[in-house]
Amino acid sequence: MTVVIGHSAATRTRVLTAPSSRSLKFVPFMLVLLDVAVVAAVSGLASFFDNGMPMFDAQAADDLGSRTTGPLVTLGWVVVIALGGGYRKQVLGGGSDEYKRVLNATLAYTGLLALILFVTQADVSRAFFLLLFAFGLPGLLLARWGARNLLHRARIAGHLGLPVLIAGSPEHVDDIHGVLDRTRWLGYRVVGAVTPPGEAGHTVGGVPVIGTTDDVTTAALQSNAQLILFAGGSSHSAQDLQEKVWQLEERGIGVVVAQSATGIIMSDRASFRPVGGLPLMHLGAPAWAQATRVGKRTFDFLGALALLAAFSPLFLFIALRIKLHDGGPVFFQQSRVGRQGVPFRCAKFRTMVPNAEDLLAALHAQTNYDGGLFKMADDPRITKPGRWLRRFSLDELPQLWNVVRGDMSLVGPRPPLPHEVARYDVAARRRLHVRPGMTGLWQVSGRSDLSWEHAIRLDLYYVDHWSMLQDLHILWRTLGVVILGRGAY
Repeated sequence: MTVVIGHSAATRTRVLTAPSSRSLKFVPFMLVLLDVAVVAAVSGLASFFDNGMPMFDAQAADDLGSRTTGPLVTLGWVVVIALGGGYRKQVLGGGSDEYKRVLNATLAYTGLLALILFVTQADVSRAFFLLLFAFGLPGLLLARWGARNLLHRARIAGHLGLPVLIAGSPEHVDDIHGVLDRTRWLGYRVVGAVTPPGEAGHTVGGVPVIGTTDDVTTAALQSNAQLILFAGGSSHSAQDLQEKVWQLEERGIGVVVAQSATGIIMSDRASFRPVGGLPLMHLGAPAWAQATRVGKRTFDFLGALALLAAFSPLFLFIALRIKLHDGGPVFFQQSRVGRQGVPFRCAKFRTMVPNAEDLLAALHAQTNYDGGLFKMADDPRITKPGRWLRRFSLDELPQLWNVVRGDMSLVGPRPPLPHEVARYDVAARRRLHVRPGMTGLWQVSGRSDLSWEHAIRLDLYYVDHWSMLQDLHILWRTLGVVILGRGAY
C-alpha cells in the first residue's frame, strides 16, 4: 500500500474523467530503453575520451567498449537499477524517490563493477572507469528529468491517466480531490467517490457519489476504476479496511491509503517486524534529526557564501534601484521564528512603502483576514521596483546572510512570523524542528497561491521526509519557479 499525504484546499466542481491510457503500462519499458541508450552512449563517449586524450594511459584496445563487454556493462547497469526499484510505477513521475533509486543503484553498481574488474584483473584503464560513471550518472538523471517532463505534459493534456475512486467521508473526499485536481501531472483522474451510507448525489466539491463504503469493490468494477484511494471515514476499523483491500487485490485493482485513513504518518523510517504472528510497525529516528546535522549545515554555509559572491553585482543594482525610487531604506528586517522557536531578524530587500506596517490593520479589515499568512494579489503597499523583485523572489536574496549566520537553511519550511507560531497546534509546531528555508516545498508547489493549511502540510511533510537528495531536487525546481514567476505577489 502506498501512503499519500492529504491536503485541504478549495476544489473545483468539475470531475476529471479521462480514461486510463493503454500506453501507461509501457512507460517503465520505455524508461528501460532510454536508460540503455544513455548508458550505451556514455560508454562510447568514455571510450572515445580515454583513447583519444594523451593524458590517459590507455594500453588496452579491447576495453569495456568492446563488442561483448560493453553490452554486458550496459545490461548490468540497467538490471541493478531495476533491482533497486528504479522502474516501479509507484515512483515514476513524482517526488525525488525516482532519482534517489537511480543514484543509489548507480553507486552500488560502481562498487560492484570495480570489484569484478579487480577480481578478474581485466585490462581496463582507470580513466575509462572514472569517465564512464562521471558521464553516466548525470546522463541518467538528466534523461529521467526529461522523461518526467514529457510524462507530466502528457498527463496534463489528459493522456496516460489512471481512473481513481476515492473512498471516505465527503469532507475527506473533497480534501483528496482538491490535491489531485491541483496536481494533474500525477495522472490521477477522479471518476467518483464512495462515501458512508446515507450520502448521495455529489460532495460539496462536486465529486459524484457512485456507491457506499460498504461495497467498495462493486463501485470500483462499475466505474472501471483502476485504483481506490482510501481516505478518512472509509472504514469502521483496521480489520474492515484490510478486508476491503483483500477484495480489491483479488480483482487486480490498485490500492492507496491516505494518512487520514490510518491516523499515522508512515514513511521510509517505518519498518514492519512480525512478533508472535502480529506485524508491528517500528519507527526509526525521524528525518528531521538528520536535517540538523553537520552535512546539511556545511552545504548551506558553503552554498550561501558562493551565491553571495556570485550575486554581489545584482545586490548593488537592486540596492540602487530601491534607493533611487523613493529614498527609503534598502533593506527590510522582520522578526521571524527559527529552529526550536528561537527568534531572529530576517532580512529582505524592501518592496513596500516605508510605512507599510502602519497600513496593515486597514488591509486586514478590508480583506476579512482571519489569521495565517497575509498575502494580497494587488497589495497597494508594494512599490514599482518591489513588484518585479517579488515576482522573481529577488527580494529574498539578503536571506543568504541569514543562512551563513545559521538562522536559516537554503531549503526548509517557510520562516513563520511570531503571531503565526502562537496559533500553532501540536502538529504544526513540528515545523520548528528544523531551520526555516529560503525555499522549500511551499515555494515549488504554488507559493502565494497556496492556502494556509496546504502550506503547513507541505512543511510537515518536508520535516518528516527530509533527505539531501530532496533538498537538491527542491533547489532545482525552485530555479524554474523563480524564472517563470509563478504564484508570486
